[in-house]
Amino acid sequence: MQEIKKQMETLVFCAEEGISLTEIKLILEDLHGKKLEDTILENLLEEIKEKYKSTQEIFALKLIGGHYRFLTKELYYPVLQKYQALKEQRKLGQAALETLAIIAYKQPITKLEVEQIRGVNCDYSIQRLLERSLIHILGKSESVGRPLLYGTSMEFMNHFGLKSLKELPRLKEIIEEQNTIGEENTEF
Repeated sequence: MQEIKKQMETLVFCAEEGISLTEIKLILEDLHGKKLEDTILENLLEEIKEKYKSTQEIFALKLIGGHYRFLTKELYYPVLQKYQALKEQRKLGQAALETLAIIAYKQPITKLEVEQIRGVNCDYSIQRLLERSLIHILGKSESVGRPLLYGTSMEFMNHFGLKSLKELPRLKEIIEEQNTIGEENTEF
């Protein structure tokens, strides 16, 4: 039973949106090839709940909307608030996202070319993308003034879960999706 309890704890820990007793039961019965009683599983969940009630633990096991979840104890909310505030500061704005999309699809590309597409100055957006390591400098263009060439980085690939740039949606697919509602666009 101790191994089943550890497996249950693992399931709750990994379930981002929580997990129901029914889901836990289905997974464990499939894993062990035998029927498990709800009362036994509920008792094991109570043992897990008691384990995390300890003042040394930062999490508590909670049942919310029929799903078991690990939640941080109230004592640690100030830390989470500081983390959330920091995370909010790191979000990219619309201008940076537009700049990143242009660089992703048109790389290698100069800042001037990005600005010509967007129609506005992109100094700040490019600086933010460089700071976040979502883009990097690929080299210098052979054109007049030898401006820097930008391209996406491995951090960009990791952030968006891409194995290669070929996995980016084709622009034609995006445009078609936008035109599926309302009037048909015949310009393309």
